[in-house]
Amino acid sequence: MSGVLYLIPNTLGDGDAAALASVLPDPVRAQAARLTYFVGENAKTTRAFLKRIGAERPIQEIEIRELNVQTPSSAIDGLLAPILAGTDAGLVSEAGCPAVADPGALLVRQAHSHGVKVVPLVGPSSILLALMASGLNGQSFTFHGYLPVDAAQRGTRLRELEQQSRRAKQTQLFIETPYRNRAMLQALIASCAPTTLLSVAVDLTLATEQIVTRVLADWRLDALDLHKRPAIFSILAQ
Repeated sequence: MSGVLYLIPNTLGDGDAAALASVLPDPVRAQAARLTYFVGENAKTTRAFLKRIGAERPIQEIEIRELNVQTPSSAIDGLLAPILAGTDAGLVSEAGCPAVADPGALLVRQAHSHGVKVVPLVGPSSILLALMASGLNGQSFTFHGYLPVDAAQRGTRLRELEQQSRRAKQTQLFIETPYRNRAMLQALIASCAPTTLLSVAVDLTLATEQIVTRVLADWRLDALDLHKRPAIFSILAQ
């Protein structure tokens, strides 16, 4: 009989045990603390996560394997093998919910193909938190992940998303590598209509959290400090 794959949320930014306790319910932390096998994007940060949740066993006795963008698809079966052998496992993201804009989705898909029970645990989702606080359309929305890095392609993609938003009256959400946040804001101001609503949510669940929603005509590059801060961008064309 195979084990269970638990999907364990993490904090949305750097934080200590108190920060983790503020976003993860006690039963979730207790379940994670009992596990002896984890899959995460980075072994070092996964070990730090286990220390914060108060793992029941010494960290050196817990098996940790990595699954990230460099992991070949051929390695997924090996990551799943302990679960198929009967060991319960935890999938942990670097931030937020695992398997959402996260390579862990490959492990979840393979688990389903083998009939493994997959249990998503409660915790922070930056996408939903940003949408909740944006004031934009929460009944119809699409998350697009990362947009093109090339400036011209990014501008074209933003105009496409704005047209889609206007046509479907739908909120469009996307993210950017934190050090390129300012370039994304600049592209939004340059590429989209002044009447389009833009909401930017940074440092969600942290003490430095900020969420600002206004039409693009009212946005300025210095309106919000975005430098190296995790951010969710949301637009709704009017």
